Amino acid sequence: MRSSWTCRACFITITRVNLVGFRRSFHDYFVTHLPSSSLHPDSRSSAGPHHGLPRAASKPHTASSSQRSPSPAPLLGVNRDTTVVRIPLRSAKHHFGVAVSRGSRIYNEDSYQAGVIEIPAFAKRPPVNLTRAPADSPLQAYRKRQQEQREKGEGDGEGTSAESASGDPQVFYFGVFDGHGGGDCSGFLKEKLHEYIEEAAQKYELQSSLHGRTHVFGASKINSESSLAAVGKEAKDLATKAPETDVQTGSINLNAPNAASILPSPDAKKTPEKLAASLQSHLMKSWRRTVGGYFRRFQPTSFTTPPTPATTATILTHAFLAADLHFITAQLRLSLSNTDSVLSDAPLNASDSLHSPSQFPQAPFKGGSTCSVALISTPTPTPFWHPSSSSTLLTAHCGDTRILLCRSSNGIAVPLTTNHHPSNPSESARLRRYSTSFVTDSFGEERLGYLANTRSFGDMPSKRLGVSAEPEIRRTEICAGEYSFLVLISDGVSNTLSDQEIVDTIKEAKTPEAGAEEVVAFSTECSENEADNATCLVVRLGGWERRSEGGGGGWGTRERRDWRRREAGDPRRGRMT
Repeated sequence: MRSSWTCRACFITITRVNLVGFRRSFHDYFVTHLPSSSLHPDSRSSAGPHHGLPRAASKPHTASSSQRSPSPAPLLGVNRDTTVVRIPLRSAKHHFGVAVSRGSRIYNEDSYQAGVIEIPAFAKRPPVNLTRAPADSPLQAYRKRQQEQREKGEGDGEGTSAESASGDPQVFYFGVFDGHGGGDCSGFLKEKLHEYIEEAAQKYELQSSLHGRTHVFGASKINSESSLAAVGKEAKDLATKAPETDVQTGSINLNAPNAASILPSPDAKKTPEKLAASLQSHLMKSWRRTVGGYFRRFQPTSFTTPPTPATTATILTHAFLAADLHFITAQLRLSLSNTDSVLSDAPLNASDSLHSPSQFPQAPFKGGSTCSVALISTPTPTPFWHPSSSSTLLTAHCGDTRILLCRSSNGIAVPLTTNHHPSNPSESARLRRYSTSFVTDSFGEERLGYLANTRSFGDMPSKRLGVSAEPEIRRTEICAGEYSFLVLISDGVSNTLSDQEIVDTIKEAKTPEAGAEEVVAFSTECSENEADNATCLVVRLGGWERRSEGGGGGWGTRERRDWRRREAGDPRRGRMT
């Protein structure tokens, strides 16, 4: 059953749902509690926990006045007089904002994604409550009611505030994808990368960091032989799917190869270590067999030897590499089918295009994409933007898109990613083992072949030389109110503005949406020659209200930004003298 109304306090449409027995996957809304008074402001009912006593009849509590302990205050994020609702994330303009511009380009090749992903929580477990109280005290009764609500929420997925279908607090997913040579790869990542992450979490039997549950195909179960058998049955069903049932994006048929070649069916008797070793071995064999070259000795950093139980970093690495392999395989199939219908069913290395980087396929490939993804998990159902809520931020990045944090205490921009360019010392050392030298273009920038990035999705002709989609993963523990906001940007913004200029511009905005629009407009205005595609995502964190306190607000770069605006508006700019 579903009912909709408009919240007068938020000016957004809210849908109340009753999803009993419904198994969710990635969705672009978040579940929360709203006070009933905000949903029905004209209601005159006095329902709720309010005692209704006059002020003269109330008196402060003292130890001698009563032997009973006072009633405990409700936990953060849980209100007795509330209604469970789901709010579209892109409509919550005070919590999330996005702005996109194609600049002076004909097409916009950037994409983005935002929503809630169904994977187990990876936040730090909250400290144990050591408060002791008698069994008949109000505190114990309150804890019992909270436990009953949590157990009830595991059945329908909507029982408590900010709680996912698996019983863990919701994990938020934000991603920016910067396509080059076409928007096919960035569009593919927008629609499918989160599904690869969810599927990898299911295959690896990823454990929740909060209570040890295992995420198994959209449900939360305790480790047992029955759950492992369920994984094996589901993997067998996935391997027998017909190719025509896979997803198509645009004009390119993105049919993935047989799922069993990358994600084999787990055995019910396998331990978590053996299961991880089997999945990783099959994925690496697929890369060596399909591409070769650099990937013949490639070993991702997150794939440890000997293997250990899967972590979220392992899941992200596996998902990135599997998505990249599926995309380049589809690219090769497309190039073969465009030349000869018989060759479309031939082995992938029949034309030897994968093992000879000097020979390009007869039909050109449509580029690739860089990617930056941010996952936010909280230890309690309280959302991460609450001023008193702590959270864990996990970033996965490859290419030259960027992720920034703004520190509330001093207003400084904190970068969480590095640009994967040939000039990066670590990337240069990694690639010089397989390629003789880099090429310097007319602007003095080093390139690997025709690419400015050493890590990306797609870019088929350069895969054998070491251009991989292995993500750079970083974990950041966020204390209550420590950071004001999170920013994800494409290179159309970062190539024009500095990190501090981006952060200071957002500080002066009233909402995250207004901040994202101002950043994109400013970067497009200040582009010297041809404005690139620009995308900016701004996510509110617990210290949003303090964003202007540290570092003098936006005054640190105000003078420089004003000067750049004047230069951009000068009609003589760029004129030959």
